[in-house]
Amino acid sequence: MSQHLTIVTGGSRGIGAAVCTRLAADGHDVVVGYRSDASAAHDVAEAVRAAGRRSLAVQVDTADEASVDRLFDSAAELGVVTGLVNNAGISGPNGRLADADAGGMRRALEVNVWGYLLCARRAVRDMTRSGGGAIVNVSSAAATLGSPGQYVHYAATKAAVDAMTIGLSKEVAADGVRVNCVAPGTIWTDFHEDPERPSKVAVNVPMGRAGEPQEIAGAVAWLLSDDASYATGAILRVAGGM
Repeated sequence: MSQHLTIVTGGSRGIGAAVCTRLAADGHDVVVGYRSDASAAHDVAEAVRAAGRRSLAVQVDTADEASVDRLFDSAAELGVVTGLVNNAGISGPNGRLADADAGGMRRALEVNVWGYLLCARRAVRDMTRSGGGAIVNVSSAAATLGSPGQYVHYAATKAAVDAMTIGLSKEVAADGVRVNCVAPGTIWTDFHEDPERPSKVAVNVPMGRAGEPQEIAGAVAWLLSDDASYATGAILRVAGGM
């Protein structure tokens, strides 16, 4: 049985998919949580299996408590869950706050904050009983930059993720559960409303380019690894200098 069994929400594409394949290479069995694209999620699960690890793809709405419980119950069929990567997120409406659709903003809050809290709550319950584990929340450099003119509400959700990481890490440290955070800058994924946004923002990035999903996956993998055994409450910014 694998020593590491990790759930990755939003695992079917972008940063989440890169995390899944990186963790498989590092010896994790991986549960791929996905919202809607079953085909993509099963492709990621197959890539994990091709690396010699076990994998499941499980549909989940992370903002729904019963759905989160089903995700963790399904993962338990593979063994003891040792890791959670809270990655499922949405940007919500793009543009100025004054013009933003209220429903879209609410859904971003539900997925990016409520969903992270529900998944972390279940992970902490399970890990506390089973001897410990590690949680990595995927935040964003937007948490401190604020994303004016683009999605202030999204930046606010990610600031909440940072605060949650710090508070929860202190709450559960004595239970053997580490809680850390990776804060990516602009990354080449299909997350963006404008597919060319990563190339357009490159001029403002000190390193002169947007990042690749694999560069975020490496940071997540480190925080889940034994090399990070003394790291908890860390917010690891991987944003090209932004």
